[in-house]
Amino acid sequence: MKVKVDDLRFSYNGKGVLEGLDLTVRKGEFIGIVGPNGSGKTTLLKNIGGVLDPDDGGVYLGEKELSSIPIGEVATKVAALEQETSVGFDFTVREVVEMGRFPHLDRFERHSEGDLEAVDRAIEITDLEEFSERYVNQLSGGEKQRVFLALALAQEPELLLLDEPTASLDINYQIKIMETVKCLQSEGLTVIAAIHDLNLAAQYADRVALMADGEVKVAGEPNDVLTKDNIAKVFGVDVEVEDSEVKGTIHIFPKTETLSK
Repeated sequence: MKVKVDDLRFSYNGKGVLEGLDLTVRKGEFIGIVGPNGSGKTTLLKNIGGVLDPDDGGVYLGEKELSSIPIGEVATKVAALEQETSVGFDFTVREVVEMGRFPHLDRFERHSEGDLEAVDRAIEITDLEEFSERYVNQLSGGEKQRVFLALALAQEPELLLLDEPTASLDINYQIKIMETVKCLQSEGLTVIAAIHDLNLAAQYADRVALMADGEVKVAGEPNDVLTKDNIAKVFGVDVEVEDSEVKGTIHIFPKTETLSK
C-alpha cells in the first residue's frame, strides 16, 4: 500500500506537534522514522493509522484520503504495534493473536477456517508455536512483543505501523522482530517504523526519514540521511559514521570525548 502524507499539521491543546509534514512511502517499502524524543514520530504514526485526526493537511492510503475510508475498512488494511502493549486479563497467546481477526468478522461471527489459518501463520512467522497455550502475562517482554506483532500480522494488513518495536528489548529479540518484519516486507507489506536505534534503522530500512520539530528534515537512503552533519544538527551529538561489515550499510557510534563531557 502506498502512503502519502501531505502538509500534515497536528496539535495537542493548541501546541503544534506536526508542522506541515510531507512524506511519501512507496508500496512494499520499509521506511524508518528517526528523530529525538518529542519530534513527533508517534504522533505521525497515529495520524497515518487514523487514531488521531489532523488539524490540517491529509493522509492518503493508496489513492484515497484516509478520512474518506470507512473505519472498518481501515482496520482490515492497517495494523499497528504500539510502543507499550499489555492485556488486562489472562489470555493465552493464541487467544490474543486471534483478536487480530476481529476487523474481518461481523458481530458475533465465529472464526472461519481462513481466519484460523491466518492466526496459525502469524504464530508461525513470529516463532511462537511453543508458547501458543501459555498465558501472555507469563511471558518475558521480548516474547510479549512478538505476541503483539503476531496479533498485528493476523490482520493480514497491507500497511504495518511500528512504534519503537525494539525499545528496551535484548538484542536477540531486537533482531528476531526486525528480521521478521523485513521478511514480510519482502512479500509486499509496506512498513513504517519509528526506530530509536539509528543502527537498526540503517540496517533494515530502505529509506529513513529524519524528523525534528514536527517536520521531516530529510528523507532518503540511510547512507545519505544518517550523516555526521545531519545527526549533529538534529540530535546535538558528535558521531562517527563508518561503513559496516554488513554490505551496503553503515555503523554509527558517538565520539568518546562527547560522552565524557
